[in-house]
Amino acid sequence: MAVSLLTGQVSDLCLGKPALKSLSISSTIGDALLALKRLGENFISIWSCDQHHHNLSAVDRGFKECQCVGKVCMVNIICFLCKEENLSNPATALQTPLSVLIPTSPCLVRHLEPKASLLDAIDLIQEGAQNLVIPLESSSKTSSRKKLVQGTLSNISTLHNNNRQYCWLTQEDIIRYLLNSIGLFCPTAANPINSLDIIDTRNKMALHYDDPASSALPFISRSLEIQASVAIVDSDGKLVGEILPFTLNYCDEDVAAAIATLSAGDLLAYVDCGGPPEDLVQLVKKRLQERNLEQALELVEEYSSGASISTSYSSSSSDDEFGMGRSARWMGYSARAVRRSEAIVCYPWSSLVAVMIQALTRRVSYVWVVDDDGTLAGIYIVL
Repeated sequence: MAVSLLTGQVSDLCLGKPALKSLSISSTIGDALLALKRLGENFISIWSCDQHHHNLSAVDRGFKECQCVGKVCMVNIICFLCKEENLSNPATALQTPLSVLIPTSPCLVRHLEPKASLLDAIDLIQEGAQNLVIPLESSSKTSSRKKLVQGTLSNISTLHNNNRQYCWLTQEDIIRYLLNSIGLFCPTAANPINSLDIIDTRNKMALHYDDPASSALPFISRSLEIQASVAIVDSDGKLVGEILPFTLNYCDEDVAAAIATLSAGDLLAYVDCGGPPEDLVQLVKKRLQERNLEQALELVEEYSSGASISTSYSSSSSDDEFGMGRSARWMGYSARAVRRSEAIVCYPWSSLVAVMIQALTRRVSYVWVVDDDGTLAGIYIVL
């Protein structure tokens, strides 16, 4: 029975999945920022063709047809803006081609046919894929909706390759599917994780509470790739919190200034639910002034006063049309990202099924492993 489970088709997991919204790789980082805010998406897919389905020969990535070559989220943009040369002139940085954020090797996003088996999907995920792009079955009932989506933003498309729509499967989709049939894997599911040799004790990414938050940037980029987070520990090595890409995804681009100026511990409070405390906002402004980062300071001041600069680099429809201005984004963050900076933890003797349920409940694909006294021992990546 377990064999039949793994040989099921990936199309079974695509039922009810929305069509991917996309940008072409010729777009700018500002285009991606605007799309993420207006569409309310965590990620937006990036394709080697434009909205008219034309391959972009100017960007030679070896693709013979229109393909999804990657994905972009707020964390990618924030990390990009944190660079000193970009922080000194954010508006210019946002005009940079989107291709600089896309890895040359498209290993994080892979294409898969609907009739491929679940085992094929798991193999790709174990090779490093985060998202599997699957063609959706066409339906005449959705034709009017396709036209509506196509007309919403001029440079955003859901149609590719002979007007086909696509969705993507994530690690979370695979894990939920397997967890529904966890009984087939007994007694492994009831075993403690320290007996299964699945706790990674060497590659845990951790910073001290008082370390500069900017020193976390390589870890943040890496954690985005492996879908984990950056642990924050005290002087005794005890876990006190985490910098989570999921949380940063619900922030605005002004958080780049906070990363560049605050400690790791202060950053936890800055990105916590409900918006940054006023004393930390003032501290960020002070340190930006000391470093003569005037344009970054203007960015923080505009956001702290409730303004949005999204219209400064696009002439598309107003934010009100989509309900995704600055206040709407923070309202969405407070309501949807209900977890704060407290880390998700388990113990070495926790059972596999308990850890998987905990990860899925918190919508992550990892769990920190701590000893009795709270000392960080390692991390368990679910897939």
